[in-house]
Amino acid sequence: MIKSSEVFHQMMHADNFGLSVKEIELDMAKVIDKKDEIKGTLISGIEYLLGKNNVRVIKGNASFLNDNQVLVKSGKDEFTIEAKHTIIATGSQIADINLPGIDQDFVMNSTSALALRKNISSVTIIGGGVIGMEFAFLYSNFGIQVNVIEFCDRLLTMVDKDVSEEIAHIAAEKRIGVFTSSKVTRIEKDQSGKAVVIFEQEGAEKFMTSEKVLVAIGRTPNLDGLELEKTGVKLNDNGKGIAVNMHLQTSVDHIYAIGDVTNRIQLAHVASHEGIAAVDHILGSNPHVDYGMVPNVIFTSPEIAAVGLNEDQARLMGRNIQVSKFPFQANGKALTMREGRGFIKLVKDLDSGKLIGASIIGPEASALISTMTVMIGSGISEDEIAHTIFAHPTTGEVIHEAVLGLSIGALHYDE
Repeated sequence: MIKSSEVFHQMMHADNFGLSVKEIELDMAKVIDKKDEIKGTLISGIEYLLGKNNVRVIKGNASFLNDNQVLVKSGKDEFTIEAKHTIIATGSQIADINLPGIDQDFVMNSTSALALRKNISSVTIIGGGVIGMEFAFLYSNFGIQVNVIEFCDRLLTMVDKDVSEEIAHIAAEKRIGVFTSSKVTRIEKDQSGKAVVIFEQEGAEKFMTSEKVLVAIGRTPNLDGLELEKTGVKLNDNGKGIAVNMHLQTSVDHIYAIGDVTNRIQLAHVASHEGIAAVDHILGSNPHVDYGMVPNVIFTSPEIAAVGLNEDQARLMGRNIQVSKFPFQANGKALTMREGRGFIKLVKDLDSGKLIGASIIGPEASALISTMTVMIGSGISEDEIAHTIFAHPTTGEVIHEAVLGLSIGALHYDE
């Protein structure tokens, strides 16, 4: 859906590429159909691999009877499975919030929004986190009027402050309304049937009217129906997720838990990696998941990605650091893509001489962060990177320039 919105946006601004495109129309039903088609292809591929590798797949509802047995209800059938090891990978579900009016028919969550087949003219998004901002730019690129209401004092509080400020500026340029330090108190319906979101900001009550409302305030571990109380499996201290050790073992050593259900890092690629680590441990090896080297990607426009420590985190830890930034406006490939906004920001620990973090906001950030994850995770030296030849013209050159900025200075940019 994000890709479809980006293509639509580029077609609407085709003159930037010296092209003329007429009569562009959005058909959200077709966008959803294409999304579902690709999703179906991926799912069928996994099903094929499971079958080819003789994995027995049982579709049903499972709950624990004890530490060693699981009761499965599949249609009218009910049977017990006993296993030497069990991995809990039930993921997460949309978090419930106590907000008056949230049950109105025009209120969506992230799941129902992905199935909305009708064209809409406007939407108010409650929550300026990852889900909220990805949808904000998706809808905006489709020409839909978007307003975002965020409780905290800035968008995307988990990213570097400079990155947060940059995405806020870009949102403003795209006419996405952003209301930070705002608390939504209720949702109502006006006389014409439109949604009215009432919120408090700086002691004043304000309201926002739109066709739809998207509540994007996060997800919670999916523990429903597992009946963990029949086992020795314990939850985290806050009771919001299954507690595990470094090997993904729960308090019952032959029961493992991976992914969102542990409520540690809610990312699909982390869940996949944890799944591999859990199986490796069951098979007798001693795997290590480095949670400090998890790449995070946010699919806004432009994309945001980060790995390791950002500047604020490093300073709070008392690290002796040096920071280097290089803008995409000085990158030839980014300019040919008409995506010159954003930058890469590197953080170097002066005591160890190693790179300890990278934040990127700009074109192809989702791909570039993999390179930075390898470089930082492997401890590749600044000198080695500086003497590496980066292909031209590519967005990857911003990495080289930012590394040079830590020593002799970037070659193609002067602040």
